[in-house]
Amino acid sequence: MNAVARVPDGAGPGLPPARPRHPRARNGNFGVLDIGSTKIVCVIARIEPDGLPRALGYGWQRSHGVKGGNITDLAAAERAIRAAVAHAEEMAHTKLSGVIVNLSCGQPGSRQRNVQWTIGGRAVTEADLRAMVNEGRRRMAEEGREAIHALPLNFTLDATPGVSDPRGMIGESLGVRLHIVDAASASLRNLGTGLLRCDLEVEEPVSAPYAAALSALAEDERELGATVIDMGGGTTTLAVVHEGLLLHTAQVPVGGWQVTNDLARGLSTPLDQAERLKTMYGSLFGTIEDEREMLSLSQIGEDGESLSRVPRAQMLSIIRPRVEETLELVRDRLAEAHLGPDAGQRVVLTGGASQLVGMRETAARILGRQVRLGRPAPVRGLPEAFHAPGFATTLGLVAWGGGEGRPALDFDDASQGSRSVFARFVNWLRDRV
Repeated sequence: MNAVARVPDGAGPGLPPARPRHPRARNGNFGVLDIGSTKIVCVIARIEPDGLPRALGYGWQRSHGVKGGNITDLAAAERAIRAAVAHAEEMAHTKLSGVIVNLSCGQPGSRQRNVQWTIGGRAVTEADLRAMVNEGRRRMAEEGREAIHALPLNFTLDATPGVSDPRGMIGESLGVRLHIVDAASASLRNLGTGLLRCDLEVEEPVSAPYAAALSALAEDERELGATVIDMGGGTTTLAVVHEGLLLHTAQVPVGGWQVTNDLARGLSTPLDQAERLKTMYGSLFGTIEDEREMLSLSQIGEDGESLSRVPRAQMLSIIRPRVEETLELVRDRLAEAHLGPDAGQRVVLTGGASQLVGMRETAARILGRQVRLGRPAPVRGLPEAFHAPGFATTLGLVAWGGGEGRPALDFDDASQGSRSVFARFVNWLRDRV
């Protein structure tokens, strides 16, 4: 359903405290676009003098032409994106030429690469650091993938590890451990093509799970180490943050839609009926009353007035295995990352599918960690509906526009790094259209 409403003037309750404006916050109005498997959301915002964002306009549409985070139908995706952006522009009285967009397409991967650079006894310059980041990007391009984020985690100067900022220091050789978030080049081209058809440029792509982490994690959790699991409609993603740095991301192609689909198949009911049953009666807990509690639903191909009745226990027996499988896949992805204590013992669940009754307890049992449910920090000018877990990625993109989550040494900025990926695609397309 489209959302068009009057933007309230006052700040709502629960807003984070004012802070100095981040030096890398966007100036003026900016747009963010969250392209998901179930909904497409656009928000136009600006950063106020108190350092907090204010939404000027917003709009959302049911997603079409997107599956598992990838664009599968350009025409359908274009219509949905145009509609969401148009509503936000109408409210904000602003025309967007570009957006900050979430990256969930192209089977995004998370890799760490070590790069060595010869200094030769002189002082390290910023140009050396940028060259090392570009070398990490070049290696990924050779594998047919594009580096979206190339984030320095730590430096080693000669035999001295743990150097936080080597600029100005003298040495023979400099090493850096880069965390690279990458994606398949072809999928990125499809994303760039879809937005180009909407007369939009990708100003900055941001890893979707990292965006969710920026909005759902408390400041102490970012420093001490935590894992954010964003349970969306078509995918479940995770991001590991430690000492304010993004250490790892991963994605599994299972989300809330698969639960709905299982219910539709298992109960022979239309998808909209299955979604309604999941939302109203879904749970991961069972009681002895579930066998006696009967649920009414229509059958596929039957007259809408002809309802059948099934015990609630039957529905729960379909939901539970799919959710447990999803969490087991997440557990395996975390184990494969070999992050050890850096991942922390705390897990924050967010995303629309995390709201199923019993999800926190089930996740704690399967993951063997402390688990809490996370909601995005409120943003002025947005209705209460936007402060639900399903909008964590959207509001994380707004936080990124405010400068949040960017490393202290960022040689991966929009003008030099991620934007150039899509600039090449746009130029490639324009040469052929």
